[in-house]
Amino acid sequence: MNDYVSFQQCIGCYIVIVSSATGNSADTAMVNGDGAHEHTEEAESKQDRNGEADGGEESNEQEVIVIQDTGFTVKIQAPGTELFDLQVSPQEMVQEIHQVLMDREDTCHRTCFSLQLDGNVLDNFAELKSIEGVQEGSLLKVVEEPYTVREARIHVRHIRDLLKSLDPSDAYNGVDCNSLSFLSIFTDGDLGDSGERKKKGSELEQIDCTPPEHILPGSKERPLVPLQPQNKDWKVRSSLRLEPSTWKQEDRHRLHTSTTYTFNPKPANPSFLSHSLVELLSQISPAFKKNFTALQKKRVQRHPFERIATPFQVYSWTAPQVDHAMDCVRAEDAYTSRLGYEEHIPGQTRDWNEELQTTRELSRKNLPERLLRERAIFKVHSDFAAAATRGAMAVIDGNVMAINPGEETRMQMFIWNNIFFSLGFDVRDHYRELGGDAAAHTAPTNDLNGVRAYGAVDVEGLYTLGTVVVDYRGYRVTAQSIIPGILEREQEQSVIYGSIDFGKTVVSHSKYLELLDKTSRPLKVQRHSVLNDKNDIVELCSSVECKGIIGNDGRHYILDLLRTFPPDLNFLPVDGEELPPESQRQGFPRQHRHRLACLRQELIEAFVEHRYLLFMKMAALQLMQQKANKDSNKTDTPSITETSETSTECKLEESIPGLAQAKELAETLVAEDGSDPKSREVVLNACKAVGSISNTSFDIRFNPDIFSPGVRFPDDSTDDVQKQKQLLKDAAAFLVSCQIPSLVKDCLDHSALPMDGVTLTEALHQRGINIRYLGTVLEFVDKTPAKAQLQHFYRIGISDLITRCAKHIFKTYLQGVELSALSAAVSHFLNCFLSSFPDAVAHLPPDELVSRRKSRKRRNRVPGSGDNTAWASLTPSELWKNIASEAQSYYHFTVQCESVDQVVEKYGLQKITLLREISIKTGIQILIKEYNFDSRHKPAFTEEDILNIFPVVKHVNPKASDAFHFFQSGQAKVQQGFLKEGCELINEALNLFNNVYGAMHVEICACLRLLARLNYIMGDHPEALSNQQKAVLMSERVLGIEHPNTIQEYMHLALYCFANGQLSTALKLLYRARYLMLLVCGEDHPEMALLDSNIGLVLHGVMEYDLSLRFLENALTINTKYHGPRSLKVALSHHLVARAYESKAEFRSALQHEKEGYTIYKNQMGEAHEKTKESSEYLKYLTQQAVALQRTMNEIYKNGSNASIMPLKFTAPSMASVLEQLNIINGIIFIPLR
Repeated sequence: MNDYVSFQQCIGCYIVIVSSATGNSADTAMVNGDGAHEHTEEAESKQDRNGEADGGEESNEQEVIVIQDTGFTVKIQAPGTELFDLQVSPQEMVQEIHQVLMDREDTCHRTCFSLQLDGNVLDNFAELKSIEGVQEGSLLKVVEEPYTVREARIHVRHIRDLLKSLDPSDAYNGVDCNSLSFLSIFTDGDLGDSGERKKKGSELEQIDCTPPEHILPGSKERPLVPLQPQNKDWKVRSSLRLEPSTWKQEDRHRLHTSTTYTFNPKPANPSFLSHSLVELLSQISPAFKKNFTALQKKRVQRHPFERIATPFQVYSWTAPQVDHAMDCVRAEDAYTSRLGYEEHIPGQTRDWNEELQTTRELSRKNLPERLLRERAIFKVHSDFAAAATRGAMAVIDGNVMAINPGEETRMQMFIWNNIFFSLGFDVRDHYRELGGDAAAHTAPTNDLNGVRAYGAVDVEGLYTLGTVVVDYRGYRVTAQSIIPGILEREQEQSVIYGSIDFGKTVVSHSKYLELLDKTSRPLKVQRHSVLNDKNDIVELCSSVECKGIIGNDGRHYILDLLRTFPPDLNFLPVDGEELPPESQRQGFPRQHRHRLACLRQELIEAFVEHRYLLFMKMAALQLMQQKANKDSNKTDTPSITETSETSTECKLEESIPGLAQAKELAETLVAEDGSDPKSREVVLNACKAVGSISNTSFDIRFNPDIFSPGVRFPDDSTDDVQKQKQLLKDAAAFLVSCQIPSLVKDCLDHSALPMDGVTLTEALHQRGINIRYLGTVLEFVDKTPAKAQLQHFYRIGISDLITRCAKHIFKTYLQGVELSALSAAVSHFLNCFLSSFPDAVAHLPPDELVSRRKSRKRRNRVPGSGDNTAWASLTPSELWKNIASEAQSYYHFTVQCESVDQVVEKYGLQKITLLREISIKTGIQILIKEYNFDSRHKPAFTEEDILNIFPVVKHVNPKASDAFHFFQSGQAKVQQGFLKEGCELINEALNLFNNVYGAMHVEICACLRLLARLNYIMGDHPEALSNQQKAVLMSERVLGIEHPNTIQEYMHLALYCFANGQLSTALKLLYRARYLMLLVCGEDHPEMALLDSNIGLVLHGVMEYDLSLRFLENALTINTKYHGPRSLKVALSHHLVARAYESKAEFRSALQHEKEGYTIYKNQMGEAHEKTKESSEYLKYLTQQAVALQRTMNEIYKNGSNASIMPLKFTAPSMASVLEQLNIINGIIFIPLR
């Protein structure tokens, strides 16, 4: 009895509070702030594994096993439950078993306990392999421990979290790394075990195939409500909202005699005593016991991937209206961690810098060490990003005191939770020569790219700051970890490398040169010399802005990495410098808002790769010339530095006999030590021609200080500087003349298929094209002869360009808005942007609010600028004029439209798509309902429709390097046809990914998708289904429910469902994918043809021929438009349509389509090809059927009812034949296993 140190003393009035602790939380549930990370640190993968075991799936799927060690089983004995087995691995900490027990259905209500082996308490942070006596079959006892106040609070919070575990409000509110998933609504729960049950559903008459009207081909309706269907499980929680009033009837059962409003710690009579709050409440209330048990059953039945926290927060741009309920844990948060008070208590904050740097210092000699290190790095980055985001929001919401409160609000800086925050404004004219506020806004993202690059190179002994860039409510906030000691010193004293005034005073340091030299080859940064204000030569291995500071902890930090990559001369006009003709023809150089326009790292990589090929070709060419004129020593080499590299490459590309052999020779030559003078000459000439900094080997690097204002170079490096200038000009020309055309070519041959703004941005960035080139890319598409086949790309580009311009305007628009008027201002902006109502009028907040604000000048509020009500005067025509001028000045693109309706009409855009794009880009969350954009009598949005504003966060994404190498090797094996070996490697990669990232990550998603495909090809359909289900759930959770990747995952899952005989589920999934695609990019997209072919085939399989034809004919139309009428895809589409007509006995139409297909096959593949022969056979069969039908009809006309009718052969399509066609259209080819 003494063990249960009375819960009463510790928990005070919390017993009453728990009655209302089931409501919706709008805020993060931290475990009492100080202990948060201790309780959540290690457990993601473990939760997942255990959940699967509970949910009835094989638990070995997601197990994290380091290669050398295998797992073992221990027995667990907890009070009030039977003995059970638990699979563990030697690397695991005891803490992780705690987490598993807190998640299991039968032990989830315990939080304050220790694990004991033979009476000895196990240390929470000890690894199992280090504990003596822990082995296969060991018995671990769960022993309840006395409560402290902290443990009691943690307990109440955990119970509250259990009670609201099915409540989606945290996902809608974007807290605690919760996010939405709707797959289970379309699959009726779990696909794995219930497959058998569902197979009965393949009896055709049981399937309801009718799609909703709005997803039929040709429908113009784009409803928003189906985006988030309501889940029946979410309603369970209402039965567990234990309001205080219900407790009054059971007064005698209460532990205390307190009521909601009076605190009285005297025990109630009779007194109930229990260690677990759930057990206590279950004794008092039978209804609670029943409902809590039902809730936990539902909780563990959900797929673990629906429950596990994501590593980074994903926000939803739509949410339903949810009634607010009282939640005392949330109320407590509001007075502690929410406002940042708790973060100021010494000893309770995390030292972010120390954590970030210590994890980097962990040993990495072997695989287990590297995994441990990468896992620690990833976890700390994920926690840091979450803390920095919360802090940035608190700063902008006015909840954090500035460290320099006396200064103007734009100049204020903040420290909160050991993180330093600064605003994206040009304070003290720091960026005056570089573009003022525009440069100050860009610098943080450039800096973040630099941090990413140096972090990826990962040089031992060189440290970067934790950096997160947050855009919130129109402000850009940079959050950085704090270098120890930097706040006590002046900047001039601290900086021992680099420059604090853009190159006037420059210093260097041997240790920094040594460390940075290790990064110069991977980052392509040239070591160079500059002059300081005293004309001394200073050697650097980075840009001058890059500062080196040794912290009080003795570590070498680099910061201000905004010029890690060289400048982009296409957007940096320099007097007296001319760009190559390729750039000039496109209208470059162009004036940009700031002078910080840099080339992307991907562009640098592609350019160097391109130059390397050129180098090899040139060396090969010279070797051939040497062979040809052995008697003459003179070699005639074309020069590249004068002409641009693309034209020279074309000369070299001409078919020269024996070039391939010569290239091989050149490669061996380059690998030699250069002892032979002839080969030395060949390499020297090739090096000169491609601009290599070395004369003996290929080595291209850039000097990031070229064209930096204020930076001067020594006289003896004039030639070098000239070379570097030429290299930069060539790189700028390469972007315009090679990368943009290659992007467009990839879109033409459909190897790049952007569907929305996010995937378009990815496609540009992968090829090193900055978003500022979007206008140039669209102009290029406009002039392309095959423009019609790029219509989808052009439309997505225009939509992205317009919403980006609107975002720029929205940013400054929001800065003048008071917190109380936020939703009114946002709804007014959206009305001006999207509503056809011409006289959008803003709703100002009540007068008394305005007058009260005017009388109280609060300097520490939001860094507002300008008049607080200026936003209300915006009109639709003014906004669209501004969008057009922004498009012209920023993207150099002409949008000739004065209203949203003109834009929609001219470019074929959808208003719902524009709404989605602007909401995602600016962080707006709107109420999910049907909006009437086209009404000319009332505006589409009201104040009530704006639910929230979320931050848009950019951060570093640490990588799991070993896992990624396994994944790539697996992919390579699969491409070579070694499926089994490939599958093993991918499985190993999955294990390693889980080890580093936990259970949820976008790279794990790609891994699962590939595994599912391999399972499918190798004939293991149930396994394919299981892996693909995980891939869909994960994609919904980490990318978003309507992200283009999620749409594709749905399509793959539908195929595997069909193969497993789950036809109605397959159709539901395909309908969902089609709805999402209509919302995201509309019907006119090449990917829609694939989706409609899938839907048409499945409908054909279930004998819904008319419906099937609607989808198949739409697919044919889209394929013809985007692949050209002579494409093999179009031939296949014709064949599918012909089969559908055949099934309807409309043989004339079937023949017509099959003839079209046959013609394409004959022209493309020749008479002898098997596809042509197959088509020819099918034509004969159709002709016979048509003739037979005609005979029968003639017989009927002739003899009336006496006609002797031959029965016609109508064969319902077999599932096997439908599946075969599905495999063909989805690009799945079965190859013999090797």
